[in-house]
Amino acid sequence: MSGIRNVAAAAVLLASIALTGCAGSSGGSSIDPVGSWGDTSDTTEPSLTLADDGSLTGTDGCNRLSGSWRLEDDDLVYFDAVASTRMACEGFDTWLEGLSQATISGSTMTITGADGAEIGTLERSSSEE
Repeated sequence: MSGIRNVAAAAVLLASIALTGCAGSSGGSSIDPVGSWGDTSDTTEPSLTLADDGSLTGTDGCNRLSGSWRLEDDDLVYFDAVASTRMACEGFDTWLEGLSQATISGSTMTITGADGAEIGTLERSSSEE
């Protein structure tokens, strides 16, 4: 009889753990910014790659960018300590070097500058959809 109770107790414990995991994941609409944004194969176009470890690399179409990123409130991406090379970029709109934060809706990342104004958008890389 104690064997049946142990099996029943284990089943209840496993069900509780499973339900706790489901409850934790259904509460928010957290975005997943990890991956490539823009056409990373074309170095003359703006793009970003956000890695799992919080680092970022990219290009504004002329200069290379590197730094870090973090997700806050499950829906806002903040960019920190972003540095860029300073090559002469005639004919390039280097808007991406002014990035401060971003929001993601579907497969579009909307990037804002330090003043909160939108400076541009990047689409999630088609190879990651």
